Amino acid sequence: MGVKKVYISWDEVYKMLDEIANGINDNITSVSGIPRGGSLLAILYSHRYNIKYRSAPIVGDPNQLIIDDIADSGETLKLWQNDFKDSIFATLHYKSISIVEPDIFAKKIEEDYGWIVYPWERKDSKTIQNYLDN
Repeated sequence: MGVKKVYISWDEVYKMLDEIANGINDNITSVSGIPRGGSLLAILYSHRYNIKYRSAPIVGDPNQLIIDDIADSGETLKLWQNDFKDSIFATLHYKSISIVEPDIFAKKIEEDYGWIVYPWERKDSKTIQNYLDN
């Protein structure tokens, strides 16, 4: 049968970014993204909320937001949180099985939610992150 895929629209992405922005204090002065999905989200966030975009975050800056598309296993988020302890972390989706929880997230999902296909990804994307195969 295969894995269920959940397709996210651009409108849904913007609504989730709004939810994140509403949960953040006014002290945020810059935004960076965790590559791959987070890079695009950081640029979108920067334009939408008139916040400075940084291609790379700065260690020790408590006024920066670091964003990613999903906290799935949480491994990537954990690595970034270890390197940028003072930063605020946000994700569009937070999977309940993730080993870490972002500071802010737009939607909490369960393990069986399905494979999320974001609008910047190919519709036929595989349910593994081996993008060279797609």
